[in-house]
Amino acid sequence: MIYNICRGLLRIIYAVCFRFEATGMENIPADGPVVLCSNHISLFDPPTVGTKLRRKVHYMAKAELFEVPLLGKLIRTLGAFPVKRGGVSKDAIRTAITLLKEGNVMGIFPEGTRSAGDNSAGKKGAAMIALRSGAVVIPVAIIGRYCLFRKMRIKYGKPIDMTAFIQDSSSDVLERVTDTIMARIRSMVKEG
Repeated sequence: MIYNICRGLLRIIYAVCFRFEATGMENIPADGPVVLCSNHISLFDPPTVGTKLRRKVHYMAKAELFEVPLLGKLIRTLGAFPVKRGGVSKDAIRTAITLLKEGNVMGIFPEGTRSAGDNSAGKKGAAMIALRSGAVVIPVAIIGRYCLFRKMRIKYGKPIDMTAFIQDSSSDVLERVTDTIMARIRSMVKEG
């Protein structure tokens, strides 16, 4: 219920403050596991990715945020779970895969950190989580800047065909999936 209330408030705030538009929402399955892979330009991106969607979106958030008394409780209620930065967090990966196998939606920023450029390399975590969970991968492009009363857009692309990668056991499969995801995101950002 808290998630729905916050999402409703954000929809109003985004519509007024950023003249926010979303396209491609029909590309997101109504049920089953989904990984939304987005570019990352601001701290506002997690709510931006999920605000217009009917389904609840879960995120990894840096562990330090959960130590802030009220904030930690709020973001956990809104579907975030902790990830340790600077290395592989097996607990976070396990949690992500479990959430997806239960049919939920995960929002992931493959770059791992905010980036102003469109040539940032993606990290392999999103690819590994998507392949292990069997989730549908949707590329997402946040276009514009978070400036008051200036138009912003979010585009949800068509699902990435993972067929060629699912049975692939070669050592570079995660790298190739990551490159495919990042190429689609960059292409969508460039198209505007």
